[in-house]
Amino acid sequence: MSPKLKQKGFVPLNIAVLTVSDTRTEMDDGSGRLLVERIEQAGHKLADKKIVVDDVYDIRAAVSNWIAAPELHAVLVTGGTGFTLRDSTPEAIKPLLDKEIEGFGELFRAISVRDIDTSTIQSRALGGFANQTVIFCMPGSTSACATAWDEIIRLQLDSETSPCNFVGVLVNQ
Repeated sequence: MSPKLKQKGFVPLNIAVLTVSDTRTEMDDGSGRLLVERIEQAGHKLADKKIVVDDVYDIRAAVSNWIAAPELHAVLVTGGTGFTLRDSTPEAIKPLLDKEIEGFGELFRAISVRDIDTSTIQSRALGGFANQTVIFCMPGSTSACATAWDEIIRLQLDSETSPCNFVGVLVNQ
């Protein structure tokens, strides 16, 4: 972490949440609600929240609009990362990425093995950067979102995390 960021302390980020689901509504979107709560508890700002059906082009449209917005720093996508016929989040997001964060999916699966054993191989969690916006895609279960946020994402979006975090890449210092 640069000394400049260390002196500034915590830097609040603008974060959007996208729930990918053919069945969820605002009333029963537990994973989206959990992410919104965690974002706000961490001191960040919820910039927007949407639910879209599991369709490559609907997912891309929502995320493309957000990554084009210069004031948005991060997008959290929940759902559509499994292996059912309708799961298409990775296929929608990968073409948008300038750089992939391979370590996010690897670390998520390594942590998840303690909770779901070998079923973790069915997670296609991924992360990356597009237009100086970080995107994290995680499974749609509330517990998976809690794991991803609490043990990985929260720390990487915290300017006080040492030895490094993504805030310096997201915010022009």
